[in-house]
Order: sequence, then structure tokens, then C-alpha cells
Amino acid sequence: MKELFQHAAITEGITVRVAVNFLPEQSQIAAGKWFWVYHIRIENGSDQVVQLLTRHWRITDARGMINYVDGDGVVGEQPVLRPGQSHDYVSGCPLTTAQGSMEGFYTFDRDDGSSLEVAIPFFPLAAPATAG
Repeated sequence: MKELFQHAAITEGITVRVAVNFLPEQSQIAAGKWFWVYHIRIENGSDQVVQLLTRHWRITDARGMINYVDGDGVVGEQPVLRPGQSHDYVSGCPLTTAQGSMEGFYTFDRDDGSSLEVAIPFFPLAAPATAG
């Protein structure tokens, strides 16, 4: 099945694309737990080699509760992307509400020694009405 990237943001030639899907089989609705999986593709359209060093997420649930997640790399990796290369990974997000959202940024180092904050586009987390 071909992934449909629903959201994208571009920062100085670096594109971040997101596809998100609700996973009913990983959710426990009766227990107040909903789970989404998201697929991210990072594309280096710049003319420099870049390395993803850190991630910063802002996760908001339907009650307005905000959870910040900071860490090194993505799923245990700090990929180096040459011009024209891309990196894909898949991760997940649990919430205690049937709706919410995610957004954030990655910090990259460029081969000229400078750093760059690359936007992760805002994307909604929404369970189907039948799942909640």
C-alpha cells in the first residue's frame, strides 16, 4: 500500500512529510487509550549534507493538556542526509483522548558547522467517531 503523506513543511530546503493513521487494534477505547502511528519522511533538498541531532515534539490532547517530548535523533538514529537523500521512520503516539495534535521541530547540523531548526508540520490525531 502506498503511503499518503497528508502534511508537509519545508525549512531551508529540508522537507518533512507526515502520514498519520489511527490504530484501533493498538487502542483500548474502554480504558480511555487511543493510539496513532505516524510515518515521517525527511527529504534533503538543500545543497548541504545535514545530520539530524534532536527532536522536539509538542503533543496536545483534546483536553488541552500539552506534553513536550525532547530527545536525541529519531527512533534511536541520527541520520546523515546528503543532498537529494531522504530518511523514513515510523513511530507512534498514545493519547487519553480520541483527538489531539502533534507538531514540533528537528535540529540538524549542517556540513558548514551551522545548526538548523526544521519544522515538523502540525498534524491532527483524530480517531473515527465509531472508535470512541
